[in-house]
Amino acid sequence: MLGLGEIAHGGPGWRNGAELGGAVVLGLLLLRRQAGHPAPMLPVDLLTRPLFALSAAAAAGAFVAQGLAFVSLPFLFQQALGRSQFEAGFLMVPWTIAVALVAPLAGRLSDRYPSGLLGGIGLTGLGLGLGLLAALPSDPGLGDIAWRMAACGAGFGVFQAPNLRALMTSAPPARAAGASAMAATSRLLGQSTGAALVAACFDLANGRGPTLALGLGGVVAGAASIVSFARLAVRAERL
Repeated sequence: MLGLGEIAHGGPGWRNGAELGGAVVLGLLLLRRQAGHPAPMLPVDLLTRPLFALSAAAAAGAFVAQGLAFVSLPFLFQQALGRSQFEAGFLMVPWTIAVALVAPLAGRLSDRYPSGLLGGIGLTGLGLGLGLLAALPSDPGLGDIAWRMAACGAGFGVFQAPNLRALMTSAPPARAAGASAMAATSRLLGQSTGAALVAACFDLANGRGPTLALGLGGVVAGAASIVSFARLAVRAERL
Protein backbone atom coordinates (compact mmCIF):
# COMPACT_ATOMS: atom_id res chain seq x y z
CA MET A 1 0.00 0.00 0.00
CA LEU A 2 2.86 2.37 0.79
CA GLY A 3 4.44 1.67 -2.59
CA LEU A 4 1.17 2.23 -4.46
CA GLY A 5 0.63 5.47 -2.57
CA GLU A 6 4.11 6.69 -3.44
CA ILE A 7 3.57 5.90 -7.12
CA ALA A 8 0.21 7.70 -7.09
CA HIS A 9 1.88 10.80 -5.62
CA GLY A 10 4.81 10.71 -8.05
CA GLY A 11 7.46 9.51 -5.60
CA PRO A 12 11.02 8.82 -6.82
CA GLY A 13 11.41 5.60 -8.78
CA TRP A 14 14.09 4.13 -6.54
CA ARG A 15 11.89 4.47 -3.47
CA ASN A 16 8.84 3.06 -5.22
CA GLY A 17 10.87 0.07 -6.37
CA ALA A 18 12.37 -0.46 -2.91
CA GLU A 19 8.96 -0.42 -1.23
CA LEU A 20 7.28 -2.73 -3.73
CA GLY A 21 10.31 -5.02 -3.88
CA GLY A 22 10.45 -5.15 -0.08
CA ALA A 23 6.78 -6.08 0.02
CA VAL A 24 7.36 -8.98 -2.38
CA VAL A 25 10.41 -10.27 -0.50
CA LEU A 26 8.77 -10.03 2.92
CA GLY A 27 5.58 -11.59 1.60
CA LEU A 28 7.49 -14.56 0.21
CA LEU A 29 9.36 -14.96 3.51
CA LEU A 30 6.03 -14.95 5.37
CA LEU A 31 4.60 -17.62 3.06
CA ARG A 32 7.72 -19.75 3.46
CA ARG A 33 7.62 -19.47 7.24
CA GLN A 34 3.91 -20.30 7.37
CA ALA A 35 4.06 -23.20 4.88
CA GLY A 36 2.58 -26.34 6.42
CA HIS A 37 1.26 -24.53 9.48
CA PRO A 38 -2.18 -25.84 10.51
CA ALA A 39 -3.48 -22.27 11.03
CA PRO A 40 -1.32 -19.93 8.89
CA MET A 41 -1.48 -16.18 9.43
CA LEU A 42 -2.13 -15.70 5.70
CA PRO A 43 -4.02 -18.82 4.53
CA VAL A 44 -3.19 -18.61 0.83
CA ASP A 45 -3.59 -22.39 0.54
CA LEU A 46 -7.35 -21.76 0.49
CA LEU A 47 -6.86 -20.00 -2.84
CA THR A 48 -6.19 -23.40 -4.43
CA ARG A 49 -9.95 -23.89 -4.23
CA PRO A 50 -11.37 -22.26 -7.41
CA LEU A 51 -14.67 -21.15 -5.86
CA PHE A 52 -12.89 -19.59 -2.89
CA ALA A 53 -10.29 -17.89 -5.08
CA LEU A 54 -12.90 -16.41 -7.44
CA SER A 55 -15.01 -15.21 -4.51
CA ALA A 56 -11.98 -13.53 -2.91
CA ALA A 57 -11.01 -11.91 -6.23
CA ALA A 58 -14.57 -10.64 -6.78
CA ALA A 59 -14.59 -9.20 -3.26
CA ALA A 60 -11.28 -7.43 -3.81
CA GLY A 61 -12.55 -5.92 -7.07
CA ALA A 62 -15.82 -4.80 -5.46
CA PHE A 63 -13.98 -3.04 -2.64
CA VAL A 64 -11.53 -1.41 -5.07
CA ALA A 65 -14.56 0.07 -6.84
CA GLN A 66 -16.11 1.08 -3.52
CA GLY A 67 -12.83 2.67 -2.37
CA LEU A 68 -12.57 4.64 -5.60
CA ALA A 69 -16.12 5.91 -5.09
CA PHE A 70 -16.06 6.71 -1.38
CA VAL A 71 -12.84 8.70 -1.56
CA SER A 72 -13.64 10.60 -4.76
CA LEU A 73 -17.34 11.37 -4.23
CA PRO A 74 -16.88 14.07 -1.52
CA PHE A 75 -14.47 15.88 -3.87
CA LEU A 76 -16.98 15.60 -6.71
CA PHE A 77 -19.84 16.95 -4.61
CA GLN A 78 -17.94 19.81 -2.99
CA GLN A 79 -15.39 20.93 -5.56
CA ALA A 80 -16.98 20.04 -8.90
CA LEU A 81 -20.66 20.53 -7.99
CA GLY A 82 -20.24 23.25 -5.36
CA ARG A 83 -22.16 21.51 -2.57
CA SER A 84 -21.51 22.24 1.10
CA GLN A 85 -19.94 19.73 3.47
CA PHE A 86 -23.35 19.00 4.97
CA GLU A 87 -24.89 18.43 1.53
CA ALA A 88 -21.98 16.20 0.50
CA GLY A 89 -22.50 14.02 3.56
CA PHE A 90 -26.25 13.94 2.99
CA LEU A 91 -25.76 12.87 -0.63
CA MET A 92 -23.80 9.79 0.52
CA VAL A 93 -26.81 8.52 2.48
CA PRO A 94 -28.80 6.94 -0.42
CA TRP A 95 -25.94 4.47 -1.02
CA THR A 96 -26.01 3.35 2.63
CA ILE A 97 -29.80 3.11 2.78
CA ALA A 98 -29.92 1.03 -0.40
CA VAL A 99 -27.34 -1.41 1.00
CA ALA A 100 -29.31 -1.74 4.24
CA LEU A 101 -32.56 -2.42 2.37
CA VAL A 102 -31.20 -4.79 -0.26
CA ALA A 103 -28.66 -6.84 1.72
CA PRO A 104 -31.23 -8.85 3.77
CA LEU A 105 -33.15 -9.68 0.58
CA ALA A 106 -29.92 -10.73 -1.13
CA GLY A 107 -29.11 -12.99 1.81
CA ARG A 108 -32.45 -14.79 1.40
CA LEU A 109 -32.03 -15.03 -2.36
CA SER A 110 -28.65 -16.71 -1.86
CA ASP A 111 -30.55 -19.71 -0.47
CA ARG A 112 -32.17 -20.17 -3.87
CA TYR A 113 -29.75 -18.81 -6.47
CA PRO A 114 -26.00 -19.25 -7.03
CA SER A 115 -23.73 -16.64 -5.48
CA GLY A 116 -21.95 -16.25 -8.81
CA LEU A 117 -25.19 -15.13 -10.45
CA LEU A 118 -26.27 -12.77 -7.67
CA GLY A 119 -22.77 -11.36 -7.27
CA GLY A 120 -22.39 -10.80 -10.99
CA ILE A 121 -25.73 -9.00 -11.21
CA GLY A 122 -24.91 -6.87 -8.19
CA LEU A 123 -21.48 -5.86 -9.47
CA THR A 124 -22.95 -5.06 -12.88
CA GLY A 125 -25.39 -2.73 -11.13
CA LEU A 126 -22.58 -1.17 -9.12
CA GLY A 127 -20.53 -0.60 -12.26
CA LEU A 128 -23.45 0.98 -14.10
CA GLY A 129 -24.20 3.21 -11.12
CA LEU A 130 -20.62 4.43 -10.93
CA GLY A 131 -20.60 5.06 -14.65
CA LEU A 132 -23.77 7.12 -14.34
CA LEU A 133 -22.23 9.13 -11.50
CA ALA A 134 -19.17 9.80 -13.66
CA ALA A 135 -21.52 11.03 -16.41
CA LEU A 136 -23.46 13.46 -14.18
CA PRO A 137 -24.41 16.75 -15.87
CA SER A 138 -22.65 19.91 -14.78
CA ASP A 139 -25.56 21.07 -12.58
CA PRO A 140 -27.50 18.00 -11.40
CA GLY A 141 -30.42 18.14 -9.01
CA LEU A 142 -30.54 16.23 -5.75
CA GLY A 143 -32.74 13.59 -7.31
CA ASP A 144 -30.32 13.05 -10.18
CA ILE A 145 -27.56 12.27 -7.70
CA ALA A 146 -29.68 10.33 -5.20
CA TRP A 147 -30.99 7.67 -7.56
CA ARG A 148 -27.53 7.04 -8.99
CA MET A 149 -26.12 6.65 -5.48
CA ALA A 150 -28.99 4.31 -4.59
CA ALA A 151 -28.26 2.22 -7.69
CA CYS A 152 -24.64 1.82 -6.56
CA GLY A 153 -25.70 0.83 -3.05
CA ALA A 154 -28.30 -1.63 -4.31
CA GLY A 155 -25.75 -3.27 -6.59
CA PHE A 156 -23.21 -3.57 -3.80
CA GLY A 157 -25.88 -4.90 -1.42
CA VAL A 158 -26.91 -7.63 -3.88
CA PHE A 159 -23.25 -8.67 -4.20
CA GLN A 160 -21.94 -8.59 -0.65
CA ALA A 161 -24.01 -11.08 1.36
CA PRO A 162 -24.05 -13.91 -1.22
CA ASN A 163 -20.34 -13.44 -1.91
CA LEU A 164 -19.42 -13.59 1.77
CA ARG A 165 -21.49 -16.72 2.11
CA ALA A 166 -19.68 -18.28 -0.86
CA LEU A 167 -16.31 -17.42 0.69
CA MET A 168 -17.17 -19.01 4.03
CA THR A 169 -18.89 -22.12 2.69
CA SER A 170 -16.22 -22.92 0.08
CA ALA A 171 -13.61 -23.41 2.81
CA PRO A 172 -13.51 -26.44 5.13
CA PRO A 173 -15.42 -25.86 8.39
CA ALA A 174 -12.22 -26.27 10.36
CA ARG A 175 -10.71 -23.37 8.40
CA ALA A 176 -13.55 -20.91 9.06
CA ALA A 177 -11.22 -18.50 10.86
CA GLY A 178 -8.78 -18.52 7.94
CA ALA A 179 -11.61 -17.94 5.46
CA SER A 180 -12.83 -15.00 7.54
CA ALA A 181 -9.31 -13.59 7.59
CA MET A 182 -9.04 -13.84 3.81
CA ALA A 183 -12.41 -12.09 3.46
CA ALA A 184 -11.12 -9.24 5.63
CA THR A 185 -7.84 -9.16 3.70
CA SER A 186 -9.70 -8.90 0.39
CA ARG A 187 -11.79 -6.04 1.77
CA LEU A 188 -8.90 -4.03 3.19
CA LEU A 189 -6.66 -4.67 0.20
CA GLY A 190 -9.42 -3.54 -2.14
CA GLN A 191 -10.30 -0.41 -0.18
CA SER A 192 -6.65 0.63 0.22
CA THR A 193 -5.93 0.03 -3.46
CA GLY A 194 -8.99 2.06 -4.41
CA ALA A 195 -7.85 4.97 -2.26
CA ALA A 196 -4.37 4.87 -3.82
CA LEU A 197 -5.90 4.82 -7.31
CA VAL A 198 -7.95 7.91 -6.47
CA ALA A 199 -4.72 9.79 -5.79
CA ALA A 200 -3.37 8.61 -9.14
CA CYS A 201 -6.56 9.75 -10.91
CA PHE A 202 -6.31 13.18 -9.30
CA ASP A 203 -2.70 13.46 -10.40
CA LEU A 204 -3.49 12.44 -13.98
CA ALA A 205 -6.72 14.35 -14.55
CA ASN A 206 -6.33 17.42 -12.33
CA GLY A 207 -9.79 18.96 -11.99
CA ARG A 208 -11.51 15.90 -13.48
CA GLY A 209 -9.95 13.51 -11.01
CA PRO A 210 -13.23 12.49 -9.31
CA THR A 211 -14.87 11.76 -12.66
CA LEU A 212 -11.92 9.64 -13.78
CA ALA A 213 -11.92 7.77 -10.46
CA LEU A 214 -15.64 6.99 -10.72
CA GLY A 215 -15.26 5.85 -14.31
CA LEU A 216 -12.36 3.61 -13.31
CA GLY A 217 -14.47 2.26 -10.45
CA GLY A 218 -17.16 1.33 -12.95
CA VAL A 219 -14.63 -0.53 -15.09
CA VAL A 220 -13.24 -2.39 -12.07
CA ALA A 221 -16.73 -3.35 -10.92
CA GLY A 222 -17.49 -4.63 -14.41
CA ALA A 223 -14.35 -6.76 -14.42
CA ALA A 224 -15.24 -8.11 -10.96
CA SER A 225 -18.70 -9.03 -12.25
CA ILE A 226 -17.09 -11.20 -14.91
CA VAL A 227 -15.06 -12.93 -12.19
CA SER A 228 -18.25 -13.49 -10.22
CA PHE A 229 -20.14 -14.94 -13.19
CA ALA A 230 -17.17 -17.28 -13.79
CA ARG A 231 -18.14 -19.05 -10.55
CA LEU A 232 -21.20 -20.46 -12.33
CA ALA A 233 -18.86 -22.81 -14.20
CA VAL A 234 -17.07 -23.97 -11.04
CA ARG A 235 -18.32 -26.85 -8.98
CA ALA A 236 -18.07 -26.55 -5.22
CA GLU A 237 -15.39 -28.83 -3.83
CA ARG A 238 -16.11 -31.31 -1.11
CA LEU A 239 -15.37 -29.91 2.29
